[in-house]
Amino acid sequence: MTGVTQVGTPLLYLGFVVLVVVLLVIDFVLLRTQGSHKVSAREAAWWSVVWFLAAAAFGGWFWWNLQGKFGAEIANQKTLEFGTGYLIEKGLAIENVFIWITIFTYFGITAELQKRVLLWGVVGAIVMRAVLIYLGALLIHQFSWIFYLFGLFLVVTGVKMFLFTGKKSDLSENALLRWLRNHMPLTTTLRGDRFAIVEAGQRLFTPLLLVLILVEVSDLVFAVDSIPAIFAVTGDPFIVFTANTFAILGLRAMYFLLADVADRFHLLGYGLAVIVTLVGIKMLLMDVYKIPILWMLAVVAVALSAAIVASLLVRPKTA
Repeated sequence: MTGVTQVGTPLLYLGFVVLVVVLLVIDFVLLRTQGSHKVSAREAAWWSVVWFLAAAAFGGWFWWNLQGKFGAEIANQKTLEFGTGYLIEKGLAIENVFIWITIFTYFGITAELQKRVLLWGVVGAIVMRAVLIYLGALLIHQFSWIFYLFGLFLVVTGVKMFLFTGKKSDLSENALLRWLRNHMPLTTTLRGDRFAIVEAGQRLFTPLLLVLILVEVSDLVFAVDSIPAIFAVTGDPFIVFTANTFAILGLRAMYFLLADVADRFHLLGYGLAVIVTLVGIKMLLMDVYKIPILWMLAVVAVALSAAIVASLLVRPKTA
């Protein structure tokens, strides 16, 4: 691993959590003020820039704070780890966006309702990832060999991503969805933006809650891939947590930015597969050769850029 200094302190964690809570409260207030509405590409682009600048501002403050405490060398290294981890998480999150599109399309969820579902989805994702990051850090601290298991898992995952990119998923065959429909009292239709209603003295859940559950589960599945990937970049749980959180906070804006043009980026999955596979290889080789963080950052940027350009140049195959 790159460095052994752990920069996270209880005060830093508390301060960051407070910052995230404030940002989410502002988001909820804006949702209540604006109401359910279709997010335009322009609005999504603006918010994408806002979240990116927020992450960049935090990265700048992070460097300044570390430089004063540990010196420029550690500050540069840790900030580079944060930036690389953020880019990896942001890139891998794109695959999650494609899954969300499939879920919303299957249930016929309008663009006006998607914003509310994704906002609650972001809250759940942050909580789930915080738990997974804590467990991952605990495992790494107790069992150093877990890195090899993570690396092997990522290589297998990357190969699977490569093989299944472009394949359409059929939610009607989803085992979790069938179980939920058989065990939850559900309304047959949507009831506005409500997740549950009381009808004839009985509490019923709406299909919108099913959508939220599937969104949360999809993020949990992707978190199992992405969190080991960022641990390949840094062993500092604070950096893992902050990079993950900033990537998630901007995920909703990314969804609305890509929702209408997702089909144009049909080869992006191959780029993500390359990233995941190479990150896994890095973990497997950590005792043989330590790949510099700058190299990892370059690989991520090149793989994503190449996949985007290729998607724009090569037309998708027609069914």
